[in-house]
Amino acid sequence: MRHLGIGWSRFVERHPVPVFTLPSVVAVALLMAFPVGYTLYMSVHSWYASSVTSPHFVGLENFRRAFVEDDRFRNALWLTVYFTALATALQLVLGVSLALVLNRPFRGKGLVRSIFLLPMVATPVAIALVWMMMYNPTLGVMNYLVGLVGLGPYRWVSNAAIVVPALAVVDTWEWTPLITLITLAGLATLPIEPYESALIDGASATQMFWRITLPLLRPTIMVALLFRAIDCLKTFDIIYVMTQGGPGFASETLNVYTFQVGLFYFHIGYASSLLVILFALVLGVSLLLIKVRRGAW
Repeated sequence: MRHLGIGWSRFVERHPVPVFTLPSVVAVALLMAFPVGYTLYMSVHSWYASSVTSPHFVGLENFRRAFVEDDRFRNALWLTVYFTALATALQLVLGVSLALVLNRPFRGKGLVRSIFLLPMVATPVAIALVWMMMYNPTLGVMNYLVGLVGLGPYRWVSNAAIVVPALAVVDTWEWTPLITLITLAGLATLPIEPYESALIDGASATQMFWRITLPLLRPTIMVALLFRAIDCLKTFDIIYVMTQGGPGFASETLNVYTFQVGLFYFHIGYASSLLVILFALVLGVSLLLIKVRRGAW
């Protein structure tokens, strides 16, 4: 036993990194692998959480049912894509524009940057509750603001026609600073030589932006877009707190619908298949944006 202990001590002294990190790696791998494996297993079974029987294997029937028979799923899938496209487009335009403004030297620049980052600090549930008050049809400030330009009043989150854009505005308010922050980091790394050459050639500021800044910032912007697209595809908290998928199913995205199927209808098997579809959607969008970032398209 003594020789074994001495041998183990020497082994630890020679290989400290794998010995001390292996338990953490194994624990994290198990915590990640089990939920993924169990979701994949349940996605090909039919089983209700309230049932006393064991899961029944149905193969790909849950996926066929989702795409062929479930109108509510197809509506949720469309709303997920619609919300993601609208929110990411708004955040991209506003975030890059703000970064270009904040990249210029002016007094109080650090303070202004800090104020712009504050929305990211707040929790999504608190933000949703605040915006619910702002969207109030009678007492909210939003109807007052649009009323100044002769618009409204609107029932922001109870009108099926504008509920998704209203939710996209809330998400944009919270996460545009992230795009700004990433773009500012990208602007700080741009080389100065192309701008000096452009000035010598007599290029205008607009030409330098479209011909130099934007192409050089493309990888940075695509990274920011990738982060926001993934997050928007699985947005749950803001939507559920503000509308719970309503009115009707007008703002029920795929994540909200999966939550309803799994934890309200207790159809765990079908909910697991919806999660697999959502994962495939996120993975597909991520691979597409990575390909664009590498300049393949």
